[in-house]
Formats: sequence, C-alpha cells, structure tokens
Amino acid sequence: MKTYKVGYFIGSLAKGSINRKLSTALIKLSPPNLQFSEIPFKDLPLYSYDYDADYPPVAKAFKAAIAEADALLFVTPEYNRSIPGGLKNAIDWASRPYGTNSFARKPSAVIGTSPGAIGTAVAQQSLRSVLSFCNAPQMNAPEAYIQFKPGLIDDRGEVSEPSTETFLRDYMEAFHIFIARVTSVLPRDA
Repeated sequence: MKTYKVGYFIGSLAKGSINRKLSTALIKLSPPNLQFSEIPFKDLPLYSYDYDADYPPVAKAFKAAIAEADALLFVTPEYNRSIPGGLKNAIDWASRPYGTNSFARKPSAVIGTSPGAIGTAVAQQSLRSVLSFCNAPQMNAPEAYIQFKPGLIDDRGEVSEPSTETFLRDYMEAFHIFIARVTSVLPRDA
C-alpha cells in the first residue's frame, strides 16, 4: 500500500498545548503508511500583501513544507469561538500570493481538543470555512471534537480512555482512506 506524507499543524503556539498531546496520540495511533512531519509557523511575521512580490525565507520554507506533503492535518484549539490568530496568519501566508495557493487540491482533516464540553466545534467550523475557500478537499466525517480531561492523553501520546483511543485510531484510519480516495481522483499535478 502507498505511503503518504502528512504535514500537520498544531494551532496552538504553547509548548504545553493539549493539542500537541492530541497530535502525538494521533500519530501514534495512525496506520503505518502515513508519515508525519510537523509544519511549524510560529516564526512567520504577520502577513501583508506587501510581501507578495518577495516572500521572506521563512515564508518560502513554510510553503515548501506544505508542498512536500500529500495531505494536511489540522489539530487546533478554540480561541474566542474561532481558530488561533497564528494559525489564521499561517493559512494567509500559504494561500498567497494569488495563484500560488498551497492548499489547493490537498486532502485535509480537522480535529481539536479543549477542556470545554463542545471540544473545539466552533473553531473547527471556522477553519473548515477558510479551508473551503482555499480549495482544500476536507474529510467531513467522522467529526472529532475531543473534550480534554486531566490525564486523557500524556506527553508520549498514551490515551487513558480505551473508547477515546479506539475513536482516534478509527479517525486516523478514515483519514488514510480519505487521502487515498482524494489523491486517486484529484492528482496534485493535474
């Protein structure tokens, strides 16, 4: 079976982010033919179209990392009922300048965790809207809004609740199937 390179974004810039713990668990529970590489964005300056004529090296490297990926996984918290500003800034950099949108035709999935009962549902809807505009095919089911309770996932990605572990494993298997399906009918080079 084909191996796919998955670039992943952690929406929070915090080192101790619970979404970083979630990403570690997702990688650990993924099918073996998905290879993961984090695409960091914390060093990007605030986007302005003034940069479009001459992207800074950090932005060029960021876009190159996205280009290397076959698919994208967004693991994000919810800030003020939306996505974190740093993640939105990164998406703006990757989608510009006009005609060089890095997300076009790239299979993507959205997941997140928060201590709240709705587990990033509103942030995910906001992110899905942005990704739709960026022409990124999205895995719409299963949806995954994880309420993070103390001890749910440790720093090594170990999940303490068997039902959550099973759900996350199934989610990543569904993402693998989605990537295979999208890339077979919507080749990147077309």
